[in-house]
Amino acid sequence: MDADRATIWPYDERGEPERFYYSRYAHPTGAAAEERLGALEGGDALLYSSGMGAETTVLLAFARPGTRIALAEGAYYGTSVLMRDLARWGLELVEYDQTGTPPTADIVWVEAPANPVLTVPDWEALRAHPGLVVCDATISTPVYLQALDEGADVVVHAATKYLCGHHDALLGATVTRDPEKTARLLELRGRAGLQSAPDAAASLLRGLDTLDDRMRRITASATELTGRLEEHQAVERVRYPSFSGVISFEVADPRAVETRTKLIVNATSLGGETSTIESRHRWEGDRIPTGLLRLSVGLEDVEALWADLEQALRQ
Repeated sequence: MDADRATIWPYDERGEPERFYYSRYAHPTGAAAEERLGALEGGDALLYSSGMGAETTVLLAFARPGTRIALAEGAYYGTSVLMRDLARWGLELVEYDQTGTPPTADIVWVEAPANPVLTVPDWEALRAHPGLVVCDATISTPVYLQALDEGADVVVHAATKYLCGHHDALLGATVTRDPEKTARLLELRGRAGLQSAPDAAASLLRGLDTLDDRMRRITASATELTGRLEEHQAVERVRYPSFSGVISFEVADPRAVETRTKLIVNATSLGGETSTIESRHRWEGDRIPTGLLRLSVGLEDVEALWADLEQALRQ
């Protein structure tokens, strides 16, 4: 589907707005992509200007002064930074080990798996929790997790990553099954101006066409690389959740390794067809081990990827 880049559409013959009238509220390309993603997740999807735009909208929609949020330890750094920034508006943030029972909280925010420590939530404990459960399912994608079936009330995606899949679109998404929650998110998205761009929505439609095939190939490669990294004498620890394409591994000198790869790009972000690697301590400080490298496996030949990693580790 080609992107419809119009920002306005004519009213009907009675002078009334139709479904699409101003693109800050909705546009045809976005609506088509939302329908596709919602069908994969089994809920109602909404798109945003970025993953952080989606997270901001969720917080604006469901938090208020005095809201206590329990966030998974080791979750995406930007999420905790955003929540701490909003503490001046009266939000209370606690972090907890998502492999166990969450503490008392109004909102429990987990990641499946957490980026970059790659722990996974205890879904049985989450289903028993009375608070609103938000799950960032960016790394798992709908291919490996149906979070709404597991007890999540709201699913969040940084669709920039695997869902679009080509490092060429900035996009976020939420999915819910509660019409009232969807309506509230839609209302806040329009008011805050956090709508997706039509070209990014078109990239999502393209990405969803190949999502399952890409994720299966990426997982196969990541599984193979994990086994080899675990046996390498220069690698101190390997984390991998057994699915998707993110591997975190620790070495004595991460900067030396990341700057020596040739095929694997030394850059941030993850989930594209091109493999990337970066040390996360530079961004996250002491919450992340100093030697941790986050590798996002792409679609390159697995033997070529290993040859690149092996020469970087060997030097």
